[in-house]
Amino acid sequence: MRGRAMAWLAALMLAGVVEAEETFVTIGTGGQTGVYFATGQSICAFLNQRSSEHGIRCNATASGGGIANVHGMRNGEFDFGVMQADHLFKAREGIGPFHGEVAMSDIRALFSLQREVFTVLARRDAGIQGLDDLQGKRINIGNSGSGQRDTLEEIMVAKGWDRSTFALASELKAAEQASALGEDNIDAMTYFVGHPNGAVEEATDTVDAVLVPVTGEAIERLLVERTYYSRAEIPAGLYKGNPQATPSIGARAVLATSTNTDPQVVYELVKAVFDNLERLRELHPALAELQASEMISTGLTAPLHEGAERYYRERGWL
Repeated sequence: MRGRAMAWLAALMLAGVVEAEETFVTIGTGGQTGVYFATGQSICAFLNQRSSEHGIRCNATASGGGIANVHGMRNGEFDFGVMQADHLFKAREGIGPFHGEVAMSDIRALFSLQREVFTVLARRDAGIQGLDDLQGKRINIGNSGSGQRDTLEEIMVAKGWDRSTFALASELKAAEQASALGEDNIDAMTYFVGHPNGAVEEATDTVDAVLVPVTGEAIERLLVERTYYSRAEIPAGLYKGNPQATPSIGARAVLATSTNTDPQVVYELVKAVFDNLERLRELHPALAELQASEMISTGLTAPLHEGAERYYRERGWL
């Protein structure tokens, strides 16, 4: 009996050690209607499938978007964050929305994801056909910490605008703006997002709305000065009442972390993603064209984390 009791106690102690060694990580994503949130949830699901082997448990939480995710990584709320490539660059350099903060020189990239497009959707009855028509209108500029807000502010600087340019500059979150457009509380909503997108679908199903081209001399200058942006377009026919492709600017979404994150944790997360890449592609139409060769090279405006680099070298990709 005593031998069995000792064996039982030893088993309990071993279980306690295993439990104590379990590692918990969190991914900051975005609004619950966007691709960031769905992607983060799926990455965690892939990683958690093998938790019994590697001892890592992952949780993906909704957030205010890419800028908020950088702040969350900085203060320890998040271990990983999804963000636009431009925010990755700006965080590393301590510029733009991170001006006045210590440059996050330890930020690192894991891989890029979908191409995101700066999107302006307006009520048709507002008569907004181009960027200049936004002057004097009621616009949702987005919540502080969102990609749409940061990019719109760069566009505003390029155009020589400020918030007084608009009759209203609301700060609604991404999940709130479609209903605001439908209820005629705003004339136009902005978004930096992969397409198709649920909020844009909701808005165009609710009210007669048009996608607004993001073009012109100021945009051309912006593309020259801000090389993390590139020309992009929203494909034709994705949304009700919008049969033509809509030109704009865009950037890649990137999953990032810092050098403080255990290389083995990063290795296991990256492995989980690429082991399930086909399933990730099926998750959302915006992810359907993902290719490993592009994910490890395109849009990475910070160095690779050593854990990710180790996995890519093992696969012969670097």
